[in-house]
Amino acid sequence: MSEQQPLLVEDDNAGPPPRRPEELEQEYGLGAKAASIVAAVIIPVILIAFYFSFLFLKDEDAHKGLKVVLAIVVGTVGVWGLYWGVDRLIARLPRAAANAARPFLFVGPAMVLLTFYLIYPAVNTLFLSLQDRDSEEFVGFDNFNTIFTESQYQIGIRNSILWVLVVPAAALVIGLGFATLVDQLGRRTESITKSMIFMPMAISFVGASVVFTFIYSFRPEGFGEQIGLLNAIKVGVGAEPTSWLSQQPWNNLYLMVILVWLQTGFSMVILSSAIKGVPEELIEAARIDGASEWKVFTRITIPTIKSTIVVVWTTVIITVWKVFDIVWVMTGGRDGTQVVAQQMVQEFFTNQNNGVGAALAVIMFVAITPILIINIRRFKAEEAMR
Repeated sequence: MSEQQPLLVEDDNAGPPPRRPEELEQEYGLGAKAASIVAAVIIPVILIAFYFSFLFLKDEDAHKGLKVVLAIVVGTVGVWGLYWGVDRLIARLPRAAANAARPFLFVGPAMVLLTFYLIYPAVNTLFLSLQDRDSEEFVGFDNFNTIFTESQYQIGIRNSILWVLVVPAAALVIGLGFATLVDQLGRRTESITKSMIFMPMAISFVGASVVFTFIYSFRPEGFGEQIGLLNAIKVGVGAEPTSWLSQQPWNNLYLMVILVWLQTGFSMVILSSAIKGVPEELIEAARIDGASEWKVFTRITIPTIKSTIVVVWTTVIITVWKVFDIVWVMTGGRDGTQVVAQQMVQEFFTNQNNGVGAALAVIMFVAITPILIINIRRFKAEEAMR
């Protein structure tokens, strides 16, 4: 009895039979080779175009409009063409080599730019902080000694610390309050309310400072009517106008109000999203157990969104350390309102003192570094829990 051959059952869900390598080479080989040839031509052309474009952009006598157009074209079409060309060349490598090289293609340029625009300036700034005002002689830690012994810089450090303590806490508390309240509103009302509270984020720091200039504006007697909102109100009720920005130390608090106004919307939006992620089962279970709304908020909502609170807090702290434009526009650092960032800009560009300016920049970097470490550790902890 002959051995029965197995029946072949066709599977309707099965795809077409695999193509033979010769067929694939015949169908796609010509196009791949053509693309590789084009890529090999495009890469050097783009690199040459980059070189001459940078020379043109450095030319101070070149037309400003042409500079803008060239920067846009080189920054979009040129970069895209460069990535495409290199990717096509890598695709012609053996699969193992291509898979090993492709990540470096996309990450490598970013690392080069990061090194050139962040790491190198940071190291160079450190060297500048150890030199004199003209960056010609090595003076060691004299610039840091000047900063920590002269009163004007001590006031700037004190004010910056006050900003770091007050502004993030105020923006976080107010933003959390708004986030909790708007979460109780209807969908349409919530969207409108959030948009209005978030709107100041669309204003630059300089623009916000101009707005508050008309709020704090003060005119001495004999110089016309009061155009500042606060003084107009005081005069309207029969009180004397106040020079708000010269009242020490309260003028620092008045300046902090501007940044709190700008950052509250950011805090509210982020925290509102986190609050919506709190499981309703936990909240309902707590209410059934007789917990008040305050206990639900403090014992369930706050612990659940703790990581988001840390994100908002650290982000606002970094923003506070970098703020100089509010002080620059409102007071110029007069009447005891100077901060470290404003003094750094003033030393670099107004006083032409590279040494002290770089030392102030180093101090800011050292102050922000612990915040960055906290964020990195938190991200690693969250990734480990996933």
